[in-house]
Amino acid sequence: MTPPRPLGRSRLGGGPAFDPALDDAELVTVRDELARGRWAEARRLLADTGDDWDRRGHRLLVLGQVTAGIAWSREWQLAEPDSADAAALLACATAQQAARRREDPERARALCAAAARMAPLDPTPWLALLLLAHSGATDDEPARHFGQIRARHAEHHHAHHLMAASLARHKADHDDPLHEVYDFAAWAAEQAPADSPLALLPVVAHAERYRALARAGVLPRDPAASGHWAGRRARQVLRAAFDWWLEWDIDDTSGAHPRHKVDLNYLAHAKLNEGRLAEAAALLIRIGPHVTRAPWSYPDRDPGKALRAARRTALGSR
Repeated sequence: MTPPRPLGRSRLGGGPAFDPALDDAELVTVRDELARGRWAEARRLLADTGDDWDRRGHRLLVLGQVTAGIAWSREWQLAEPDSADAAALLACATAQQAARRREDPERARALCAAAARMAPLDPTPWLALLLLAHSGATDDEPARHFGQIRARHAEHHHAHHLMAASLARHKADHDDPLHEVYDFAAWAAEQAPADSPLALLPVVAHAERYRALARAGVLPRDPAASGHWAGRRARQVLRAAFDWWLEWDIDDTSGAHPRHKVDLNYLAHAKLNEGRLAEAAALLIRIGPHVTRAPWSYPDRDPGKALRAARRTALGSR
């Protein structure tokens, strides 16, 4: 099989990079190797990651997005049929393709189940199943998969984000200040240790609820004009989240949570729409090049244009 061109960093017309690897430089290198069909470095990276479940899930999903990732992970699995890492990578790659309607979801579910049997303590196959259920590719109840993930890693970051997004879509025909997604996010933040980035989950829930309401036509499609970040609950959530960031933000990349930049994008987006431009500017500077499509794309915006507009508003620059 002819290796495809290396994935590299995606860009939107010379605009901001939207690389799902975020600030994991080692992952970027290994991903490019895998895109060339060289899976030995992926094997080493995943072995080194061990049972850091958040980092493992992040790395497997990013590696699973590689062009021909299914083919390369299947080749690895043929060479090492007892490798739980190869099985997990194949499951993650297939589940993500199925979520995009490019693979059979039943096959993806079967591969996730096989990977889960090979590594019973690993929440990652269940994360792939949750992603599949959230995408609507299957009729599975996301809560079941979320429960399996929490049983293995109670603070799983990506799983909480997916669950918040799934809950936020319920009852999108009216704006309910007591909606279940807010209770879920508050509960998760309270259950987590003080230094856990799940402290920022209420901000994520607020953005996900906005997306659902705006898509349903209940709120304006311009976030800044929606007033969604101006209410009493929103102000309390954002103040607590910004205070958490000031206390717990880690400058050292090696010590930061692998998906920390995801949270900062949500918080910067919220602060911008709250009208707190100085705070939004500080967050945008801290994010640097590690920007994410969500929530800048909400509800259906071009994330590159939205981010450039945010930088002009908060920083006076592109």
